[in-house]
Formats: sequence, structure tokens, C-alpha cells
Amino acid sequence: MNNKITKRDENFAKWYTDVVMAARLASYTSVKGCIAIEPNGYALWEKMQEILDKKFKELGHVNVQMPMLIPENLLKKEGELVEGFAPEVAWVTEGGANKLEERHCIRPTSETMFCDYYATHVKSYKDLPMLYNQWCNVLRWEHETRPFLRSREFLWQEGHTIHATKEEAERETQQMMDVYKWFHHEILAIPSITGRKTEKEKFAGAEYTLTNEALMYNGVSLQAGTSHYFGQKFSRAYNIKFQNKENKEEFVYQTSWGTATRMIGGLIMVHGDDKGLVLPPKIAPKQVVIIPIGKDNKVMEIALKIKKELNDNQIVTYLDNTEKSPGFKFAEAEVNGIPVRIEIGPRDLENGKITFTRRDTSEKEVIDLDSNILEYTKDLLDRIQKNLYEKAKERRDALTFEAKNLDEMKDILNTQPGFIHADWCGEEECEIKIKEIRGCKSRCITDDSFITGKCVCCGKDAKYHVIWGLQY
Repeated sequence: MNNKITKRDENFAKWYTDVVMAARLASYTSVKGCIAIEPNGYALWEKMQEILDKKFKELGHVNVQMPMLIPENLLKKEGELVEGFAPEVAWVTEGGANKLEERHCIRPTSETMFCDYYATHVKSYKDLPMLYNQWCNVLRWEHETRPFLRSREFLWQEGHTIHATKEEAERETQQMMDVYKWFHHEILAIPSITGRKTEKEKFAGAEYTLTNEALMYNGVSLQAGTSHYFGQKFSRAYNIKFQNKENKEEFVYQTSWGTATRMIGGLIMVHGDDKGLVLPPKIAPKQVVIIPIGKDNKVMEIALKIKKELNDNQIVTYLDNTEKSPGFKFAEAEVNGIPVRIEIGPRDLENGKITFTRRDTSEKEVIDLDSNILEYTKDLLDRIQKNLYEKAKERRDALTFEAKNLDEMKDILNTQPGFIHADWCGEEECEIKIKEIRGCKSRCITDDSFITGKCVCCGKDAKYHVIWGLQY
């Protein structure tokens, strides 16, 4: 089954697409630039939603739904926002057989509609904070598309909150970035880095943007969650005011934060191998597959008993009792990234044994049938989760470099891309010049304590320590 997959080290882009198709995560459609997310792909998104939604609600957020269409006059109220998204906006100009009096854009993001809502629903500091989140689809007219990583229509969540004070809004901005980092490290087993975007790379209209950046197996960076502090920029543009405790009218302080189905692309590119998808147990919709060998009644009885015990203890397990051959079932479980495979056959039962196969290492572990299978499975899933994180961290660290000048940056980017630590003077001119090297961009500004000297581009005194790299 895995012979359809190009080897990862031979052609990474082709390998990625092959895994998406072979694991039935998504398929192309007749709508150019848009994909059909298939059941396996959507199950991953549902799992991501479930975990993140629970975390959001623990922090006091509630879910809402805003209109998909945005009148042009509303979009234009915040100049930086409309300028930033103008090249990607799709417009609706007719309704039925009638031309609209005003064209409407299909949301590329929802700041506009949230601001319009908040402006009519906030009166007093007693109404604040409003901590809203929306799970929805958005449309951005991308020119080059790739499944999950960059498609015209994609699924995401976007949080939009308003607060009475600057301090509270900035705490929210940092808190949500911490959530994305936690999700990547603890759930997706992807070691990411966080920091602030440069002025040139920040979200259109934001005072500043915090970003969560993950490094893929091939050394290319994936932006995997951003959190924006708007201050009062949007509230002034959309007239969102409240009466403070001193009975004075004041503009609210605002944030926005989001992540998307591109995290599925990140999972593939960090953990996948030549056999297909590899899923960390904490995000796998199906954690264990039991494959009975042959038609022996005793084998089936044991298989059903194990399946029930694992499912009763929140380990998502299924029994593959289809008419396919055992070899086909093994390959199918591998390409779909099922973390653990349990094989049971008549000979195993005769010997009082049961075989576990790990997806992350392909190693087989044979244990006694009368062992505590539940505890063994729990421990194995924990070991797989930790191993995938450590393996990804080792790869990221091996592809993390330092550069003191442009020649060193060029050598790195032309040999083996990765995260490049380099100091920067803060001038946009230098940032643009660095981009000329294979499109290299600043990923994030890190702690100032890392500054060691001169700008990697112009040689002047550095103001910031930046991590640079290629991006999806």
C-alpha cells in the first residue's frame, strides 16, 4: 500500500502530497485552490477542536458565529487591515439576478464583523471583558496552493476579545500564545518557538503580533498560531467605547488570535515517514488498532475483550475485522499513522503471547497475554508521545544555525535550510535585502539577551536578535 508514497528525502514536496492522498486526509476538487477534507483529515481537525475548545473555555472564552459576508464600507474603516488583505479578498457583487448596491467580501478574517458587533453591544466596564471565539471557514485568494498548508478556503478558529485596560488585553495576547505553544509541545509533539513578529511581518492593523513557529523535517518553517495585540486601533476605527469606573468614556483594548487546519500539514511534515502518516497518541483520533489473524473464535473473543477494556478506559481502539489480508491491514494502519497495532493469532494464543507494534519506530514488543494489557498500552502510548517529541526536537536542533553575515546566511539557506539565529539592526531595508536570499523571512524576534553584536546584513549595531528562515 505504501508503494504510492515518494521517499521523503528524494522529493519532499511530492512525498507530502502523496501522504495526504494515501492517508485519505484530503483530495483535490473541481474548485481550483480548494480541497475536500476527507474523514481521516476531518477527524484530526475535530480532535484539535475538541482539545483547544476545552482549553479556551477553561480560560473563560465562549463561542459565537459572525456573518461570512462583510460589506465593503465596514472593511474599509481600518486602513491597514484592508490594505493588508486586499490582494486576497474575494468579492460578491450579485445576489440572485440582482446586482448588489454594495459589494460584500467573503471573510478573509473577522475583525470587521466583531468590531461592528462590539460597537453596539458594549456600554459599560461592567460588560467587559468580552472573550469570544469563532470556529469557521475563511476565504483568501491564494495564487499558489497546497493541501492544508495554503488553500483558498480553510478552517480555523479566531478569537476576538475586548478589555477595559491595556494590561488586561496584553495578558490575553500572551496567554493565548502560551496556549498555542502548549498545544504544539504537549499534544502535537512539535517543539515550537515563540516570539514577536517584526513590524513588516505583523498582522495588518495590529500594534504587535506574537507568533508560534514550528520547523518542518525539511528545514522550512510553518507559522502555527498567532496572537495579536490591537490596543485601541480597531476600537477607534469602529467606535467601540465604554463608560469606565470614573464614568468617563473610553475606547476598549482589543486582541485577536487564531490557528488553522494548516496544523494538520505540520503534523505530516514533522512526524511523517516513508510509510505515511505518523500520529502522536494525544492527537490521534484512533490510537490502537487490533488485527486478528485468521478466523479462530478464541482469537476473536480475546480481540473483542481487549478492545472493550481499552475503549472503556478512554484509549480509542478499533478492531479491523475486514476481509483484507493481514499484510494489507498492517500497511493501511501504517499509512494512516495509527500509533499502536496489536496482532493476535492462533499461534500467539498457543504461546500465551500478544504482539504490539509501534508506529513511531516499527518495533515489535511481545508480551504475555496474562499481563496487564491496559497498563502496558497506556505506558506504550506515553513512550510513543515522548519519543516523537524528542525526535522532532533533535531534528529541529540539528537544523538550527547561527549566522554573522549574509554570506553565512546564504551558505545555510542554499545547503540545508533551518532556523537561523542572527542579529538585526531593526531597519526594514535590511529585512528586505535578506528576503532576496531564497525568500528568507524573519520568523520572530527573540529575547534581547541573545544579541551578540552586529546586524547580519549591514554590520551596524544590532537592536534585535531574530530567528530567520524559509516559510510555507
